[in-house]
Amino acid sequence: MESLPTTSKPERRPRSKPIHASKPSILLAFLSCLAWLYVAGRLWQDAENRKLLTTLLQKNASQRPVILSVEDKLQVLGCKDLERRIVEVEMDLTLAKSQGYLKNQLRQSGSSSDPGRKLLAVIGVYTGFGSRLRRNVFRGSWMPKGDALKKLEERGVIIRFVIGRSANRGDSLDRNIDKENLSTKDFLILEGHEEADEELPKKAKFFFSTAVQNWDAQFYVKVDDNIDLDLEGLIGLLEHRRGQDSTYVGCMKSGDVIADEGKQWYEPEWWKFGDEKSYFRHASGALIILSKNLAQYININSASLKTYAHDDISVGSWMIGLQATHIDDNRLCCSSIRQDKVCSVV
Repeated sequence: MESLPTTSKPERRPRSKPIHASKPSILLAFLSCLAWLYVAGRLWQDAENRKLLTTLLQKNASQRPVILSVEDKLQVLGCKDLERRIVEVEMDLTLAKSQGYLKNQLRQSGSSSDPGRKLLAVIGVYTGFGSRLRRNVFRGSWMPKGDALKKLEERGVIIRFVIGRSANRGDSLDRNIDKENLSTKDFLILEGHEEADEELPKKAKFFFSTAVQNWDAQFYVKVDDNIDLDLEGLIGLLEHRRGQDSTYVGCMKSGDVIADEGKQWYEPEWWKFGDEKSYFRHASGALIILSKNLAQYININSASLKTYAHDDISVGSWMIGLQATHIDDNRLCCSSIRQDKVCSVV
């Protein structure tokens, strides 16, 4: 049986998309190119800016003034010789001061001494804020007052009570001292010193420094406020030694260094005095006499002088390194039983 012919539908082939269908891709590529060009332009601009800044910095650096040391400036100015002469003049000035050639001396208010006259001695009697009664006792006994004090100054001897200032500057303590001094005119007030027991060793520096600036004397004497003086005997002793330079006079002693904290005369720096813990020879703090050039040494070097727990030890330590003549005079041992002593403990 013959089969009937069949007809089949032709297969449909997919049409290819036209080229204009990829426009979004082209737009995206175009925008990418623009972004790249923008970034590249910014990078190029930054590079140019950096190059310009570098050039300006180098130019400014070359024009910036060079910081010279003092040595460089002296070399540039050609002042090396001037520098040498300045150093020599400073050394000569220091030497002149140490030998007593001090000009423009400061004068203590109330001093009646003649600026051109050489005094025999300046005697400083240590005192405190609470010692007015004791001062009045001294003024009524061995220490002249009023016209008698002026006549003593005419003989070449200055006597002053030595005191510092209160820790609370300008308080009633200071005002009372100023008021008393206005009446008696017999104080040497140490403006830079704070009056306190723990500051006593520093008081020696202030006293000798201030006294040698205020008065031109042969000797400078420190006396404690519990000492009764034979004034004429002390003046005779000083007259006998007039003209002797570099003299450190007193009742010389030594003694053990107290290393136990809390005990009387404790020395915090006891370890500096060796294994035997013994003080060097020094004048007792009750009465110390220094010649003018030694007092001037203290004045010139006061900023660097070391103080210890006690004022007499401090003064003695300053004298050790000098060409000072230590003179042990038993008449200055105030607690002795000698008949011819010039001082005694009150």
